[in-house]
Amino acid sequence: MSEAKAPGLGRRLYDGWMAITIRFGFVQTLVVLGIFYTAIIGPVSTGIQLFRGDLLDKRARREPGSVWREADSVKADLERARQQF
Repeated sequence: MSEAKAPGLGRRLYDGWMAITIRFGFVQTLVVLGIFYTAIIGPVSTGIQLFRGDLLDKRARREPGSVWREADSVKADLERARQQF
């Protein structure tokens, strides 16, 4: 029978270091995402709301009638289809 060998010093140091870095990585992710939100997403959305931006063009839906719009595209023909290849 063979005895189970205890892990060496290098392996124990590695396992301890990985346990510490996992916690640091989690905290760092929260900090980076928090800074990103407060520095970029928050002010941009506040500015859009203050200046009455309607990025999805939802105000047109409040008016009666159709909201259909014709597409701003070119007519489909054989020559245009050949240019795609």
